[in-house]
Amino acid sequence: MDRPSARRWFMITLVFFATVINYLDRQTLSALAPMLREEFGMSNVDYSRVVSAFMVAYTIMNGVSGPMIDRLGTKLGYALCVGWWSAASILQAFAYNAVTLGATRFLLAMGEAGNWPAGIRVVAEWFPVRERSLASGIFNSGSAIGALIATPLVIFLSLEFGWRAAFAAIGATGFVWLVVWLLFYETPPQPEVARRPPVPVRELLGLRFIRGFTVVKLFLDPVWYFYIFWFPEYLKNGRHLDMVTIAKYGWIPYLAADLGNIAGGWFCGFLLGRGVSINRARKGSVTLTTALMASAIPAVFVESPIASMALVSLAMAGYTASNAVLLSIPADILPRNALASTWGLCSMGSGFGGMVFALVTGWLIDAYSWAPVFVLFGVLPLASALVLWLGTGSLNQPVRHGES
Repeated sequence: MDRPSARRWFMITLVFFATVINYLDRQTLSALAPMLREEFGMSNVDYSRVVSAFMVAYTIMNGVSGPMIDRLGTKLGYALCVGWWSAASILQAFAYNAVTLGATRFLLAMGEAGNWPAGIRVVAEWFPVRERSLASGIFNSGSAIGALIATPLVIFLSLEFGWRAAFAAIGATGFVWLVVWLLFYETPPQPEVARRPPVPVRELLGLRFIRGFTVVKLFLDPVWYFYIFWFPEYLKNGRHLDMVTIAKYGWIPYLAADLGNIAGGWFCGFLLGRGVSINRARKGSVTLTTALMASAIPAVFVESPIASMALVSLAMAGYTASNAVLLSIPADILPRNALASTWGLCSMGSGFGGMVFALVTGWLIDAYSWAPVFVLFGVLPLASALVLWLGTGSLNQPVRHGES
């Protein structure tokens, strides 16, 4: 695309708002967790099982939604995913125990898994290489914005109207977005390779890059899931803050995460603009930003809740900065007709890691304390950066089937 259309910014804005809604729906449970745990009598292990129900479906559907979107096209595939998860979000209002809550979370995850495969297709369709990290950071910042506004908004709705009304109101926002998407989204003229049939999954699984990138996400993404699903719990039960205080200050780390999205995308684009190779710019940016995530380790040991929140904020900004870069990598080396499938398949590692580490988190807290959990999630990102360098091959040239 020699002359990018100015409409690309409107298209990525649509994806940004879808991602905000995605995380509003997802974070409603996190914000309501202290209230629901008390009403349903859930232990930390019980709650971890509800979280894992989400992750099981997320893992499975990442492998399904990506190829589905590549086959149906961005507009229809994305619309189906958003419609499904919005309906499932409303269904959470009818939960009456831990089992039914877990079942509705399972349904929610089935739809939510399609957001990022669709998003990276929009980025590849509308943006040139140098802008892709920034565009990815912009739309991915919707996750932090959604998480940021979810805590005060959901707690307010639940205190005023009850937790069931909070689930229903948040879920309804997706249908508003859906109308706008169907009316306004369009796909720009595509090169011949983008109009070819999707690359078969079995061929993608033969790529070294796919295997390595899956492991990267297996180690990295569970850290984010810990913060979005467990952080309000940590503030209440680990730092003994009340719900009003959590509503006032619990959004701050998510604001830092939002800034991380933009900073990570901008920094990588800056390196590319200075002539740094794609391989070094992308991988170097991820290495630097994952190192910031080690600040989670001292966060659990400092006495001041304010200092703890500041360190967690730095860790969350590190994650989103890393992810902004990672989102742009598949489009650097794979054809457009394989992008949603690639992100979906690799995100199965994300879902599997999130599911396993959610169970580990609940067990560690009940058996020991919050300390080993924060240490674990401070170390895992460093492992993901190492795998990115050693396990994915060079990003300077297109990958080929059968690479080893």
